[in-house]
Amino acid sequence: MASAPPHARPRSRTPSRPSTPAKDRPFYLRSSSTIRSNSSVSSLNSLFNSATRSADDDAKSLICRAFVPHIAVHVSDDTNDLAREKGFGSFQEILRPYGEDLQGRLTVRDSQGFSNSYDDFGVRFIGLDDVAASGERWETGISRASMNGRSTTNGLGEPYVGGSIEDVEELVNLHLERNENGVDNDIPSSGDQSLYFRYLRRLLSALPSSPQETFSHPVACVIAISSRNPDPIQTLRDLYASGNQVPLPSYVNTEYLRYYILVHDEDRDDITKSMTLFDQMKKHFGLHCHLLRLRSGGRTVVTDDDAVAFPLCQWQSAAEEIATIRAKDADDMEDESPLCLPDSDATGLRTMVREMTQVSVVPFMERCIATWNDQVASRRKGISGRFLSMSKRYFGGTSSRNSTSSSSNYDPVTASYGPHTPEAQMRKLADYAFMLRDWKLAHSIYDLLRTDFNNDKAWKYHAAAQEMTVMSLVLSGSPLSYKVRQDIIEPLLDLSHYSYVSRCSAHYSGLRCLLVAVELLRTRSGGAADEAAKWAIRARDMSQLGPAGHALITERVGECYAIRDGLGSKGLGSRRRKTAMWKMLAANEWVAQNKPAQARRCLDFALPVYENSSFSAVEEFVESLKSRAGYTPLVEVDGGANRPDSEIDDYVESERLELGTKRKSVVVPPQADIELEKGDDNFVDS
Repeated sequence: MASAPPHARPRSRTPSRPSTPAKDRPFYLRSSSTIRSNSSVSSLNSLFNSATRSADDDAKSLICRAFVPHIAVHVSDDTNDLAREKGFGSFQEILRPYGEDLQGRLTVRDSQGFSNSYDDFGVRFIGLDDVAASGERWETGISRASMNGRSTTNGLGEPYVGGSIEDVEELVNLHLERNENGVDNDIPSSGDQSLYFRYLRRLLSALPSSPQETFSHPVACVIAISSRNPDPIQTLRDLYASGNQVPLPSYVNTEYLRYYILVHDEDRDDITKSMTLFDQMKKHFGLHCHLLRLRSGGRTVVTDDDAVAFPLCQWQSAAEEIATIRAKDADDMEDESPLCLPDSDATGLRTMVREMTQVSVVPFMERCIATWNDQVASRRKGISGRFLSMSKRYFGGTSSRNSTSSSSNYDPVTASYGPHTPEAQMRKLADYAFMLRDWKLAHSIYDLLRTDFNNDKAWKYHAAAQEMTVMSLVLSGSPLSYKVRQDIIEPLLDLSHYSYVSRCSAHYSGLRCLLVAVELLRTRSGGAADEAAKWAIRARDMSQLGPAGHALITERVGECYAIRDGLGSKGLGSRRRKTAMWKMLAANEWVAQNKPAQARRCLDFALPVYENSSFSAVEEFVESLKSRAGYTPLVEVDGGANRPDSEIDDYVESERLELGTKRKSVVVPPQADIELEKGDDNFVDS
């Protein structure tokens, strides 16, 4: 077995307010006597946990953590019984939050043999039966999910799955309504974008199993029994056999890693017998085994000396979070104490998940990448592979426009490739490389697959390959010159969105494609920020968006323009006016939805630019918007006074240029100002 994991570098999320505690990491609930006996350790924990970390609020990290390996869970009944005694619905629910934020830095080796370490790596634990029950249902807008920690199915007996724009819209409206009523104070004030990031996170959470991408397909499967089992070895064999008989979708490859866990009951069973059984497990099933020691003395309560708060799940579907909030609002949980675990259990779970990921799952994915790259991708990249692709393109087609070639591996009936076809294996290779953040290898494979999918008229595969080609290209850190943005990124994104929406009616996938591209381009700043704003406007124009999502994306357009830095001390070339315009438009949309708090947050930024405008129509619109939103001037934290007019005057002065240094073609005559004032006074249309 692997050695003990290195010491974790504690991370804490930057709180939205100074009084709001961080929710990502578990906090310790101890008595005063325990704190005194471990004063030095507690001091160190408080010191490191107080350090802020912006990874959760960073768009690049958010996107990287959305596409991570998925691990199925298939356990015995006695293991689930042990979890229920501790207050959980199943063993999978105990593992789930500990996989989202792995302890310490995780090392991954890329295809070139170089090692890279990441401190924001994670995995997703999903039930094996949920994979079989989910399928590709998100395009219909039907919510399929279960409430974490309470039951494994919803009222229809189906697991919760994300991928529904309607559910995300409903969740945002629910949070906004609770915030307006003073019930939910988790939405930050001005300057924080966590509401939009919450929208994006829920859009990327709980991805359903789909044929065109393998991110939600199981990479490994946890097979677990407890020390209570009377016939453990035979039970493990039965679980292995029953796992192979689960009716997974035909496009899911079942050749994933099996990882065996023996859960030892510390309160009832003998550790010597469990160690002997664990040695037998390693002889029968190999080295991918782990002995997890948990206490079973009933449910842990807050008043226990070694109680640790159970971490909240950060990557749950929108439907699941809605069910949780509504259950709390209905007072179904008013007398229920928060879930807790003993400190030893929490430490053991974190260690087990990290060891499984570092020692078994990641090396398994690296071996698969090396094998498929050598046996499948190399042949496709060679002369014979290119000749075969050209022959399929020019000589293998039929006269029917909607038919595929006879030599194609694409099945138009199921709209998928078989899991063992070269196209499916190469797509899995690219997805594995993407999840392990080998961006260059992933980009080369995605770019290679686009031609094959286009020849086979597999439009959903083709759209997904183009989407990931853009994502991997931007994440690889390659320079994004104007030529690259115009000749590569723009055509790929445009065709991908068109195929998703027009050819496949996959509106969720089309929205996800655009919003992820917006956030990645925005991180590159410069000219890429203007491109990000353009694609955000494209996403804003989608008819499937609800009012709240439309307003959030409108506000995000302004944020894309806001990061464009100007030149020199005057800030020439900045997009401050455009930013203010889109913020004002967003404020108008929030007011129309009766969300004045969000409107005031947008007005705080836009008003310093438009309050002293010389256009009467703009002044009328601004005053009307301030009145409807109940706006009061923003008070500075340090001085307690209103924003001084000198700052606005300085900005206006910085934009006032000497006419003698400009061409006559850019000098606006006085008549133009008069004509503009006599023009249309509709600020929104302008």
